[in-house]
Amino acid sequence: MRVLVVEDDCSLGGFLVKGLRLDGHEVEWVEDGQAALDRMADRRPALLVLDLSLPKKDGTEVLEALVGRFDGMAVLVLTGRCDLEVRIQCLNLGADDCMLKPFNLSELRARCRALLRRREQYADPVLRVGGLELNRIERKVTRDGQIVDLTTKEFALLEFLLQHRGLCCSRSELLREVWQMKADTGTNVVDVYINYLRRKLAAAYATAHLGSAEPGESVAEIAIGELGSELIETVRGEGYRLSDSSASFARVGDATRKPVRSVRPVSAQESIVAGGSGWRA
Repeated sequence: MRVLVVEDDCSLGGFLVKGLRLDGHEVEWVEDGQAALDRMADRRPALLVLDLSLPKKDGTEVLEALVGRFDGMAVLVLTGRCDLEVRIQCLNLGADDCMLKPFNLSELRARCRALLRRREQYADPVLRVGGLELNRIERKVTRDGQIVDLTTKEFALLEFLLQHRGLCCSRSELLREVWQMKADTGTNVVDVYINYLRRKLAAAYATAHLGSAEPGESVAEIAIGELGSELIETVRGEGYRLSDSSASFARVGDATRKPVRSVRPVSAQESIVAGGSGWRA
């Protein structure tokens, strides 16, 4: 899981990073509140470990800036202040737990694990962006009512992108989280599967909205490249981002009226080569 530590004490910050990495987390560390907000605008963590006494913006100001924008992120506040009112204020602003300094590292790690378990347990089983829905319980994906047939890895990749919609996900991060692979393998598997997803999502949109195709045509003549890249954007030199803007989905609809490429159902043999059923140009 991605964890962001916000702590201005260098020795304590390094101690927290090393301790949390023992549980296999990807841990980033910043030293002031403004840097934390800037980092979360680009990469939203699963867990925020937040000190209260910070330069530039203190911990309560960070929480106030995040009100209504936690989006499933768990927050553990660290404070040396003993007064009850401060802890109550943090909890009312959206923090999930508070720990007083000094603390025991084993207890902190246990609390972090509990917060992350709770986050998964109470997360909405259905992830939605525009007309795209992914049901984690039924293991089903639909695009504007049309079922999108995905392989296990395609489903996991789309789920991760939806969980981090609007944020850039690097190839190394996707390799680690979806394939449990090291980042230095030299594989292009991420790019290949992104292409599979783009084509299948585009084909589902075409099926839902272009039902007036002439007899003998397969679904329609659609701008499949535009359809896919509008939803899953390439961030050059970085990775991929799934758009969280409904306006992007509207633009995708417009793209279908500019035919540039024909799509057809893949054969069973082609499906095996591609890693699952879908569509091929």
